[in-house]
Amino acid sequence: MATDLELPGFSDTPLPESLAEAVEHGEVFTRRWVVETILDLVGYTDDRDLAATHIVEPACGAGAFLGPIAERLSASCHQRGRSIHEAMNAVAAFDLLDHNVQLSRDVVVQHLRKDGWDEDEAAAISRSWVRQGDYLLQERATQGADFVVGNPPYIRLEDVPDKRMSAYRAACPSMGGRADVYIGFYEVGLRSLKQGGALGFICADRWMRNQYGSKLRALVSSGYSMDLVLTMHEVDAFHEQVSAYPAITVIRNTPQGPAIAADTTKGFGPQEADEFRGWVKAREQSRINAPAYHAARLPHWFSGADSWPAGSPARLAMLEDLSDRFGLLDDASTGTRVGIGVATGADKAFITHDPGVVEENRLLPLAMVRDTVSGSIDWGGAYLVNPWDAGGGLVDLTAYPRLAGYFEKHGEVLRKRYVAVKQPHRWYKTIDKVDHQLTRKPKLLFPDMKLTIHPVLDSGGLYPHHNLYYIVSDAWDLRVLGGLLLSKVAEAFVEAYAVKMRGGTLRFQAQYLRKIRVPSPSEISEDVRAALVEAFDRRDVQAATRAALRAYGLNELPD
Repeated sequence: MATDLELPGFSDTPLPESLAEAVEHGEVFTRRWVVETILDLVGYTDDRDLAATHIVEPACGAGAFLGPIAERLSASCHQRGRSIHEAMNAVAAFDLLDHNVQLSRDVVVQHLRKDGWDEDEAAAISRSWVRQGDYLLQERATQGADFVVGNPPYIRLEDVPDKRMSAYRAACPSMGGRADVYIGFYEVGLRSLKQGGALGFICADRWMRNQYGSKLRALVSSGYSMDLVLTMHEVDAFHEQVSAYPAITVIRNTPQGPAIAADTTKGFGPQEADEFRGWVKAREQSRINAPAYHAARLPHWFSGADSWPAGSPARLAMLEDLSDRFGLLDDASTGTRVGIGVATGADKAFITHDPGVVEENRLLPLAMVRDTVSGSIDWGGAYLVNPWDAGGGLVDLTAYPRLAGYFEKHGEVLRKRYVAVKQPHRWYKTIDKVDHQLTRKPKLLFPDMKLTIHPVLDSGGLYPHHNLYYIVSDAWDLRVLGGLLLSKVAEAFVEAYAVKMRGGTLRFQAQYLRKIRVPSPSEISEDVRAALVEAFDRRDVQAATRAALRAYGLNELPD
């Protein structure tokens, strides 16, 4: 990660020389035009009385943010006839290294002296503004902030010394699991904001989607407004080349309001940033497609602790619109349910192609991924050797001697499984119970991993293997729903939330399928229903997409 401070250390305690060297030599600083962009976006501009505001820089490094802050604050004072002394408490900047503290103070003095302020006064201001310390463990010094800006540290929490890690976790509840330290900087920064205050960071955007960011997403959703996300993955935003997946995020201490989603190309630079800031400020166009950036205004941002979607601004705007207008696919009111097939814990023992290996009523025809490849069910003859009765209990092996003999033949493998060790008297159970009603139900099956969405209809009679996800419904004609889910509109939901595997393969897991929004079955016109059925039967993705666009009331599917 490109950061003004790469490694954590100890506040008020000298760092070991080797660690200090690693920190200093690993520093990567934010380019000035990026700093200027962040300051403009949060509203830290010299047309305001900045001496009456309080801005915090959590990890100031060598002063990449402090230089422009000093310039803007100085200009604001000159315009209002204020003494710079009146801004003594207008800035609070922190760094763990004494060396960086001195560099940052020198930057402040340089800019203030250049702007005509007295040398002694500039030196006093620099000492007041820049402090050595650990931002995450400051109790009162960071409270009441109008602005929090910067480029926070990016390092795995487990790489922090144990004592410091424990202190961080206690101070920052959002840093759960295998979090990165920057999660804590977001949390402390947000909690320090005054009502209406704004945080502007350039930082890795992985917290918006990864598991370790779930508590931070919940915090943001609980009472803050995600005003802007400017993705800059390919932009030369730092003075060193790093692989960081950075984005500028602006979050405000207000209820969620309108938001801006923007993405950039590697051609995005100072001029394009200035144009983008102008577009944001003008508030006239809902979307802009410039050569180096695309942006869209959204009515609000996505909420909750679950992963937030990724995609182009236009695609995100579409998803938000559909989320506002339509209900989720998994819906109790229509009896529509997403699930996963049976996990056995020992497929070699529980799956057979020999119909005579055990009693006939102990075999359950099993749908495998390879049975769905063509787009229709081509059953390959796999059976689940089924230890479950219709009531959900394990069968009595004494009532099925051939089944008992078969399981004893595989007993060494079966008894070593975790589920068997935990419950020795139930050593022949599969990990999942079998829902015998599911076998009889028509269902749509989805292979776990596929380049494109691939719903396949099982009219009933097969039980899905655990590499297949399924959808059953009381209200949907599954061929209509199958056509809807075959479309690129439905696939857009999965693309936005799922992590792509090597080669662009998507995971069509239940958690992603449940993100799909669908119209009510009764609201789809007869001609659209017929078009969806025909597209599904023919496996015509383009026709399915055209029909789906009509069902969703969309003119096009944005890139």
